Amino acid sequence: MIVNASINLSKVEKSKIIDGKKGKYLPLTIFINDEVDQFGNNASIIVSQTKEERDAKTPRVYLGNGKSNTVASNKEESVIDGLDF
Repeated sequence: MIVNASINLSKVEKSKIIDGKKGKYLPLTIFINDEVDQFGNNASIIVSQTKEERDAKTPRVYLGNGKSNTVASNKEESVIDGLDF
């Protein structure tokens, strides 16, 4: 599955950015919803929360949304117009 998404960088708190050996990282959580919204999006993206933040019911920082696309693997059989590929 591929998810195409956009996030609002102005909502990212600098304290959430992690300095790593190969760059700076932002932990994200992506939810894939069963239903699409009015714009065809079915994915929501938030800044990941620590256990302490979840336990304290800290509001989530919503960064954006996206659309998931299912991609057929090489093991799956695709049928187009009755022709097997």
